[in-house]
Amino acid sequence: MVRVGDEVSNKQVIFRDYVIGSPKESDMYLTTGTIKLKVPEGSNAVLVKNLYLSCDPLMQFFMRKAEGPNGYLYYTPGSAIFGYGVAKVLDSGHPEFKAGDLVWGITGWEEYSLITKTTDTLIKIQHTDVPLSYYTGILGMPGMTSYAGFYEVGTPKKGEYVFVSAASGAVGQLIGQIAKLEGCYVVGSAGSKEKVDLLKNQLGFDEAFNYKEEQDLNTALKRYFPEGIDVYFEHVGGKMLDAVLLNMRHHGRIAVCGMISQYNLDEPEGIKNLLHIGFKWIQMKGYTHRNYYHLNPKFLDLVLPYIREKKMVYVEDIVEGLESGPAALVGLFSGRNFGKQVVVVARE
Repeated sequence: MVRVGDEVSNKQVIFRDYVIGSPKESDMYLTTGTIKLKVPEGSNAVLVKNLYLSCDPLMQFFMRKAEGPNGYLYYTPGSAIFGYGVAKVLDSGHPEFKAGDLVWGITGWEEYSLITKTTDTLIKIQHTDVPLSYYTGILGMPGMTSYAGFYEVGTPKKGEYVFVSAASGAVGQLIGQIAKLEGCYVVGSAGSKEKVDLLKNQLGFDEAFNYKEEQDLNTALKRYFPEGIDVYFEHVGGKMLDAVLLNMRHHGRIAVCGMISQYNLDEPEGIKNLLHIGFKWIQMKGYTHRNYYHLNPKFLDLVLPYIREKKMVYVEDIVEGLESGPAALVGLFSGRNFGKQVVVVARE
């Protein structure tokens, strides 16, 4: 049993060097260093034991040499990568956190992390009657993203027609279920028969289709939305967005969370049908969860009862051990994951 003040081994996933194109497992490697389980005297840092780590598409931007979204930190070659995770506080110099607290937020891909930027990156976990791993997904960043995208950006109303791309992913599966609970007609796209079955049979989508089996996405969307789309939750981009624009209704809304099909292309695909934004008075708005942390209490008030009453399903793809992390992360970009991708570092 480890104690505060001990010096212990610390397994880490290290970033090798800046990446061009699609990330590969070889862009990361596993090593073991040491760490003293004590916050430096006078520091307001928090020392944590990491339990669950989240694999998120955004992480591939951090592997590039300062050319991704503004306002984000980037990985440093030779240092541990970082991302969202769930952890247990072992020692704290911060007045808002104490030993034994469970937290979620930005942490290192390692067994133990000394977190110095606590104010903006850590949230104390108050509800432990649900799986802790959920704070990497439905109750963490993807959940906040889904809530903000639905209620603050897309704002579907009861009876409206909603389309969700990448619908079996961490954000898509939640947006689709919220839309159904709010009385919308919901269709999702995914990349395999198994994921389509998940959307229709477990997550309650009205319809779903495998975009890889469709020769013409415009035709596919007309099949599922003969009267057009009111709200599109965009996670894919490229040909899918082009087809959606042809099928949007007047005064439609497009909430842009991501465009995973474009992230690792040398030349992103051009969009041909942008004139439809003007013709149909479409509102198209980008967003991330980062502007909506103040809504976290309202978000939890909505989602926690749904989880407890089993009105909302959340699918996780869990792998064990830090050594499984690089393959799990890279697998996001080929759709290898089935649900929210989580890496277990330790269960307690």
